[in-house]
Amino acid sequence: MYTAIKHRTYEILEQTRERDLTSQYFQIFIIILIVLNVIAVVLESVQVLLLQYYRFFLAFEIFSITVFSIEYLLRLWVCTEIPEYHRPVIGRIRYALTPLAIVDLLAIAPFFLPFLIPVDLRFLRVLRIMRIFRALKLIRYSAASSFMARALRREKYVIFVSLLILAVLFVLASTLMYYAEYDAQPEVFASIPHAMWWAVVTLTTVGYGDIYPVTVQGKIIGAIVAILGIGFFALPAGIIAAGFISEVRNSGCREDTTPSDARLTSLERLAELKTNGYLTEEEFQQEKKKILEER
Repeated sequence: MYTAIKHRTYEILEQTRERDLTSQYFQIFIIILIVLNVIAVVLESVQVLLLQYYRFFLAFEIFSITVFSIEYLLRLWVCTEIPEYHRPVIGRIRYALTPLAIVDLLAIAPFFLPFLIPVDLRFLRVLRIMRIFRALKLIRYSAASSFMARALRREKYVIFVSLLILAVLFVLASTLMYYAEYDAQPEVFASIPHAMWWAVVTLTTVGYGDIYPVTVQGKIIGAIVAILGIGFFALPAGIIAAGFISEVRNSGCREDTTPSDARLTSLERLAELKTNGYLTEEEFQQEKKKILEER
């Protein structure tokens, strides 16, 4: 009974079964609650609204914290259903250190931290602003975010190389501009770190105009760096976009599988859970019957 409840909770939280209405309703509820929390954080910055509806904001905060805390604890409880985290203690610790679990923890930590650690009012205000991290929980419920994560993993080496080239160009541009402009503008280009601000706004083509070259050699360097910045800063974006499109296409191919293939995958998953001791023979047969009866 305990194992069946735990496995069903895992299915609801992770939406592992197709056309599972309970899981779908839960996902929709959490998404709406996250969006409302973001709106509440924004509205609370308006002092008039905060003073007028303070009790409402407080009640909504307590309700949200209760839901998010229960969700976090349930995810820690059922994470051992995942073979990678099957060990009761070590597995849960490893799961708690995953990016999505850390985001879930950040969503509730600002509420509980003042009760655990004495903080002054200024730090308390920072903690209240940190509630905006709850918006990151939407990543868990967004298919596009999973596509993006897989695209980043696929292209990580190419992205690393392109960022390394940008870093070299950034330091080189700052150094050259420092030596070109120091004599003419010693207060503006006082050092290479000072010149790095100019390199940032030039390479990103923002060009605020607060720091700019006045010498001939400085203007030549600035023109070259500006042109290079257009191409090199667009390079990582193009790599990520290509990887994202590739992942979307691959996902489309996977969704074209027949219902029999989907049932076969579910049965293989059930067999794996039974082999690992997470399901009894009776529970296995019950779940198998449900899968085979699905159209």
